[in-house]
Amino acid sequence: MKIYNSKKILFYIFIIFFGLIFVGLVGAIIRLINIPAVLITVLLIGGLVYSKKIDWLQNFLQSIFKTKGKKKLLDFSLTTKKEAADKSLKSIDQLIKLINDKVKAKALKDEKDRVSLELDRGDIILVVFGIGSSGKTSLIRALLKRIVGKVSPEMGSTRGKETFRLKLKGLQRGIRIIDTPGILEAGKAGREREKSALIEARKADLMLVVIEGDLRSEEIRTIMSLSKLGKRLLLVLNKIDLRGENEERRLIEILNSRCNDFIEPKDIICTSASPQSIAIPGKKPFQPDPEINNLIRRLAKILHEEGEELIADNILLQCSNLGKEGKKLLVKQRSQSAKKCVDKYGWLSSGALMLTPLPVIDMIAAAAVNAQMVIEIAKIYGVEITKERAKNLAISVGKTLATMGLVQGGVSLISSTLSLSLPTLVVSKVIQAISVSWLTRISGASFITYFQQDQDWGDGGIQEVVEYHYNLNKRDEYFKSFIRKAYERVIDPLVEKKFKKLPPRAWPPREEGS
Repeated sequence: MKIYNSKKILFYIFIIFFGLIFVGLVGAIIRLINIPAVLITVLLIGGLVYSKKIDWLQNFLQSIFKTKGKKKLLDFSLTTKKEAADKSLKSIDQLIKLINDKVKAKALKDEKDRVSLELDRGDIILVVFGIGSSGKTSLIRALLKRIVGKVSPEMGSTRGKETFRLKLKGLQRGIRIIDTPGILEAGKAGREREKSALIEARKADLMLVVIEGDLRSEEIRTIMSLSKLGKRLLLVLNKIDLRGENEERRLIEILNSRCNDFIEPKDIICTSASPQSIAIPGKKPFQPDPEINNLIRRLAKILHEEGEELIADNILLQCSNLGKEGKKLLVKQRSQSAKKCVDKYGWLSSGALMLTPLPVIDMIAAAAVNAQMVIEIAKIYGVEITKERAKNLAISVGKTLATMGLVQGGVSLISSTLSLSLPTLVVSKVIQAISVSWLTRISGASFITYFQQDQDWGDGGIQEVVEYHYNLNKRDEYFKSFIRKAYERVIDPLVEKKFKKLPPRAWPPREEGS
């Protein structure tokens, strides 16, 4: 008992002794710490690192600062992209207000609302895409480790999209996997399914393009078009259990050569989602496990390193496409309204000339389009201009028509078309009126181009625009259509008025029994 107590006392003395030494050392270090000592220490360490005498410290510090720099840069990039997407969505709201077609405006708004929700979504969208029977659904089964969907050796077993959810270890976001119908299937139903698959593909953050052999030209075109849209692709060569090593190696080389412009070699991955069972005599067939580990590792790496950026890029891309669609609708609407305006003023100028015929030389003023029409076209394109500016623009087009000889050319063209089919008494008046209407159309079309291009005539200037529309309206299909309308609106009413048919001749009353 005494021995035990003495050991315990010695232990405590030992602890106290070393505690005093430690406290003394700490106190000494604290007394030594001052500004000059700190500066000298930092300079010494910095010099050693710079001279690469302490490589491990240099690498450690570089890795810390590099990681922090990358993180800050990524955070800034993501914030910028989200701000750009938000700004794009607000501009789409303005476009929707300008679209008159209520059905199209609602469809655009619904799509805009869907994309708006994408900004706050949680899951990464992974779309599985490819031809029918390539093993898309089998691959999803292997990833989820459970039986989902319907598989069949025949094409078209997946009729519509199916959605599943996967959680990868270490990844904060979940993965929403979308199984799509096969592409390049025959028949109307096949084309409809392909259209559905492409719609889903355009919404993907990341795509798995599943193939079972060499790519056909149609597949390459489809995949390349999706890559050009900005989609991140992994090319999955499935069913490798059906090939030998040499054939597999040869196929990968072929795929690399075909896809090197838009898919990196490390993004071409071999899998066997549903290996064929192996027959064992006298026993149940052996079913090998799916070979998808390489795919899972590549997926995990991409989603860890690029997941957030892929989401931001995809949302920004969808916003951009939606904005383009809205602008396209608005351009079409404005173009239709502007053409109606030009058509109206074309026949108005024709009617005015019928009442007060002008010498050919004075037709320049009539062909130059009056200022009011220019103002109306400008208003359609959301531009407010003064009457003075509208008048100057009209005069500019009129002078261009005259100096390029297009007024005389237009009159000659109309004259040669109509003079043989008109009564002599109205030839001159009708040709003048219809010529003015035709030249007004050319001037009006030139103004539409001017306002479509944000009040810019383009590199070729006003002469090139006017000449383009002159030659366009001379084309057979356009010119014949115009002449038919001219007969309906100008020639037929005028001829009927000038040359009324005589009343039917009065025959003597028929006698009874005759």
